[in-house]
Amino acid sequence: MRLPLVNSDSPVLRAQAAPVTDLMKAVATAANLLQTMQAEVGVGLAAPQVGQSLRLFVTGVKGEPMVFINPEITERSKEEILWEEGCLSLPRLLGEVRRPKEVTVRATGTDRQPFEVKADGLLARVLQHEYDHLEGILFTDRMDDLRKLKRLTEEEWASRSEDKDRGGPKDET
Repeated sequence: MRLPLVNSDSPVLRAQAAPVTDLMKAVATAANLLQTMQAEVGVGLAAPQVGQSLRLFVTGVKGEPMVFINPEITERSKEEILWEEGCLSLPRLLGEVRRPKEVTVRATGTDRQPFEVKADGLLARVLQHEYDHLEGILFTDRMDDLRKLKRLTEEEWASRSEDKDRGGPKDET
């Protein structure tokens, strides 16, 4: 089921999410998050973005869906890169954010088994962005200079979605 995204001023986006305790419910929620992320043409979506204070997010980089229940970033590279980010919770806004180039994330999967992902590139970026949602942090909080925040027109935003459908960059999470 496609879930509605909360407004950008919703308090759930600014609060630290609660740990998942009901794994069966989390698995069902994850399926809905994946469906919502795909419908919104994003590459990541966290439970707080749909109004649920749960430490749960999904990703879909390169079309490969992944579910992260109670994730924890265990390693971050010292090397950082600047990359333009957008967010389904802040539609039509883009800004450059400096983040570690590589991360390692430990989580539980829908099979109830713990797993670990070592990521770089876009996946590392998405994992950090979604993890921030669980901490009540938006990408704009990480920008060096908010004056560089760009607002796209409806047409520009729509064309980015069309580019993604054709295999172009996918950076809205």
